[in-house]
Amino acid sequence: MDLGVLLANAREMRERAGRLPIRLASKSIRVRGLIERLLGEDGYAGVLAYSAAEARWLVGHGVNNVVVAYPTVDRATLRAISADERLASEVAFMVDLPEHVQLVSECAVDHPLRVAIDVDCSLRVGPVAIGAHRSSVHRPADAERIAALVTSTAGVRLAGVMFYDAQIAGVPDSSAAVRLMKKASLRELAHRRSRVLAAVTRHASLDFVNAGGTGSLHLLRDEPGLTDLAAGSGLFTPTLFDQYDGAHLHPAAYFVSPVVRKPSDDVVVTYSGGYVASGPPGESRVPHVAFPAGLRTFGQEGTGEVQTPLRGNAARALRVGDLVWFRHAKAGEMCERFDEVVLLEQGRVAGRLPTYRGEGQNFG
Repeated sequence: MDLGVLLANAREMRERAGRLPIRLASKSIRVRGLIERLLGEDGYAGVLAYSAAEARWLVGHGVNNVVVAYPTVDRATLRAISADERLASEVAFMVDLPEHVQLVSECAVDHPLRVAIDVDCSLRVGPVAIGAHRSSVHRPADAERIAALVTSTAGVRLAGVMFYDAQIAGVPDSSAAVRLMKKASLRELAHRRSRVLAAVTRHASLDFVNAGGTGSLHLLRDEPGLTDLAAGSGLFTPTLFDQYDGAHLHPAAYFVSPVVRKPSDDVVVTYSGGYVASGPPGESRVPHVAFPAGLRTFGQEGTGEVQTPLRGNAARALRVGDLVWFRHAKAGEMCERFDEVVLLEQGRVAGRLPTYRGEGQNFG
């Protein structure tokens, strides 16, 4: 982890977010020490977690203001958070169905639990929905029904609303058609968001209204009604973030594997390396060689479970034991493969931090 580049990315993202603080998307980091370090930087406040158990663990280590971005059915963790006044005051859980509200209510055995409404931000074009398949709440009327249910249900308190614009924040600017789609979606969502918030705030005052991602910080910075923007992947800048307009971000995270074989002059084999990212299978989800330049995988093998063959002129200068540097397609997922990250500053090792895995944690 190039710490200087990581912090430069953090500053660039903060500038793009303008007046709004950035809530760290923990799934794109998965290193508690880095989360704590970044929360000490100006313009960063709060965490957007991906697991209820993770949220409990983070708050137990002193992290404040954690929103769980996905609904949970982890009753044991919900009860444990309700039993602790500080945990209950610092964590909010996502809901978009009556079943979610009922489950959280049943687990609120001591202190009330805070919930937030996850609003579907997809762009609807006739019967087609462009965006992530997340929430059942799309229209203002949908949001108002859930808000009314929450405010009339014992043991839960409506604390916030989240708008994740996956088709804007999470899609590279790869063509004119994509840019046109994003522009249309941004316009539609701004209009719908104001109506959703008007409907929800008829029932409760909100602690937070979250939106965005790395790819949409600069597009949402002046949106009225928002209190914070979520982002995380841009800190590491994996390969999926190489084609975003207006983002001056640079790769900060790598995994490194030694050459263990050399079958021929222009072919080397590195150990392991088959760390394929989630999402639709294809070339965009596999790791790519960052250094030395000019190495490429074999089409019939790709990056492998226990070895990765690479070919190219750069292989001629490599020997057994030399290192090949790779970039992952996504950010935090890479950390599930390793127990620690090595922090580099100006080419020197400045420290090491355990990943979630290195701390013995597995949140899915």
